[in-house]
This record gives sequence, C-alpha cells and structure tokens, in this order.
Amino acid sequence: MALDARIAALQAEMTAWRRDIHAHPELGFQEHRTSDLVASRLTSFGIEVHRGIGKTGVVGVLRSGSSKMSVGLRADMDALPIHEENSFDHRSKNKGTMHACGHDGHTTMLLGAAKYLAQTRNFDGTVNFIFQPAEEGIGGAKAMVEDGLFKRFPCDAIFGMHNRPGMPLGKFAVRSGPMMAGGAFFDIDIEGRGAHGARPEAGVDSVLVASHVTAALQSIVARNVRPVDTAVLSVTQIHSGDAYNVIPQTARLSGTVRAFSNEVMELIGRGIARVAEGVAAGFGARARSDFRPVFAPLINDAGEADYAAGICAEIVGAESVKRDPALIMASEDFSFMLNEVRGCYINIGNGDGEGACEVHNPAYDFNDAALPYGASFFARLVERRLARA
Repeated sequence: MALDARIAALQAEMTAWRRDIHAHPELGFQEHRTSDLVASRLTSFGIEVHRGIGKTGVVGVLRSGSSKMSVGLRADMDALPIHEENSFDHRSKNKGTMHACGHDGHTTMLLGAAKYLAQTRNFDGTVNFIFQPAEEGIGGAKAMVEDGLFKRFPCDAIFGMHNRPGMPLGKFAVRSGPMMAGGAFFDIDIEGRGAHGARPEAGVDSVLVASHVTAALQSIVARNVRPVDTAVLSVTQIHSGDAYNVIPQTARLSGTVRAFSNEVMELIGRGIARVAEGVAAGFGARARSDFRPVFAPLINDAGEADYAAGICAEIVGAESVKRDPALIMASEDFSFMLNEVRGCYINIGNGDGEGACEVHNPAYDFNDAALPYGASFFARLVERRLARA
C-alpha cells in the first residue's frame, strides 16, 4: 500500500469537510452553499477559480511548469430528495434532502487532491478540477459541456470516480469500454372513455388498457433486443382515477429504460410508442408516448482505463484492483463528458463491513476512511500523467 503520507495527513481535515457537506445537502442546480465551500477552499489553496459553469458548477485551474498537457478531474456535488434516517451528528439539516449517493465524499476527495497538488506542484502542465452540479438525472454534466467546459478548460483526458458500497476499503474496480448503462425516462398517456364503475360496457377502461400495455412492454426487451445486448425496461408508476365507482377516462404509465448503446435505446424508444399505440387501439383507446434519453451510455477509453488501473495498482497493489468487473445497469452523466474527451470512470471501495448499505438509501453514509484513497488516486494520476521531464 502506497498512500502518500502528506495525503494521509489530510484525513481529519477532509473528514470535517465531508461531514459539513453531508450536513448541508443541496439538490441539483441548487448547490449554492456547496459551490461557495468548494470555491473558498480552492481559493485558499492558491488555485484559480471559475464559477457559474453549468449554473452552479465550479472549475479550479492549477498550472505548474511549461507543458501544454492538461488533465481534467471531476466530482459531483448534488444530493437527493430523500429524508435521512441516520442519527449521527452530521446528519442532514435540510429536511427531505440527503447525500445518499456519496457525492459529499467525491467532492471532498477531489478537494483533498487539489490541496495536495497545490502544495507540492510536482507536475508539469495544467489540472482542471471540475466540480459538477446536478448529476442525479437533471443534466449537470451536459449543462457544463454546453456552457463551454472543454473549450474554456481544454483537457487531454478526464477522469472521475464513484464509491461502491460492498467493495472493501482500499479496493478499486476499473472497466474498459462500456461500463454503465445509458438511461431514459418515459411517460405513456392513455385516453379511454370514462364511465360508471357498474357499467363498464359504456366506457373504455383506461386502467385495463394501462395494465395490458405494462405487460406488453416487456416483450420489447424479450423479443426485439438481441439477447447479447443487455437492456432493461421498467414501468415504475401507474396513475389513474380517484374514486371507487368511476372508470377513469385517462391513465399514465411512467418508467425507465437502461441500455449500453444508443442504438438499443432508440430501438426501445420506437418499440414503446408502437406497442402502446397498438395495444390501446385494440381496446378502442388511444395512447401517446414521450421517450426522453437522460443519460448516454458511459464508455471508458481502453487506453485510459488501463492507465487508471495502473495508477490504482501503484496505490493499493495489483491484487486490490479488479479489472473489467460486471456491467452496471445504473447510469451516470459523466458519460456526456466522456463523449467529448477520452477518459475513464472508476469505482472505489466504500467498505463491506457491518452497517454498509447501498446508495440511494436513507441510512447511507460515505465512509470517511476511503477519502485518502480517492484523493491519492487523483493526485498520483496527475503526477504520473503530467510528469516532469
């Protein structure tokens, strides 16, 4: 194990930062306090700060030497609309909002690396520290890109990471090629004909139509997507009616689709419209669908994935780095940055001990013991990638 002693020495300070951010969570594009904290820390380290990129995004720029090479390091800042159930002192002070995905830890690890690199400056080139808002399905990465992120702050490569509950502390996982699924949301509005609950023959039952559409949608993945292409379609909401004795005129289905290629996503989107309209017509109803891709598939560059895995191995040993782990059906909008600049997204162990739980859970908390590992990855990557001649 090769954690730099100077980064390990930041453990207590990073823990305080992380717990402060955890106690004051903010939803996407509302990260005003968090952005203030990040900008203030970067400024105190002597790093050039740029604000308002992608609304509440922050970019810190650190230069050393004369090389034109540059690296981007990204962390996300937003929280989730979840009521926290933890009772520790740093639990959320903002009712109904919680850092249930570890973005407080990701932000802190990047701040720790920024402080170390600003102190040591043992590299030749430019580091862009990218603190992104609104990762949780709201479009923060896309907003930063559209706001000129890589035109204003060019990067030869870009790297990010996410904690993984259940993976032991001090472990990393790095996958080449497709890693995380692209994601889309959809709504299907069904219009039948309302009637009395005791006289169904006088109406067209939108609830019955919605039920048949829900079942039929599963045929898209089962019979239209190639078996070698992984995909999932889930109806997660059905809304209709508000009375016991009324057959409602309308119903709405909503859900999500995940796939690892844009082609499969488009195929499923077309299938949703075709199946919904066809099934509804069979019952004498009408259906209108709205299919909205939210995340692109996250695809790591093969060379950068190999490079990132090598950096992880330097820190924790090759035996603690899992290469090419299983595909992840969850989505991550870092994919929009990888569409612009080659790079790699990795997983870092958040611990597998008692009390560890999955992300997006009201009992979740980032493991502060992981902070030096993540900060070390970012810092070591810069020192190797931008090594002095």
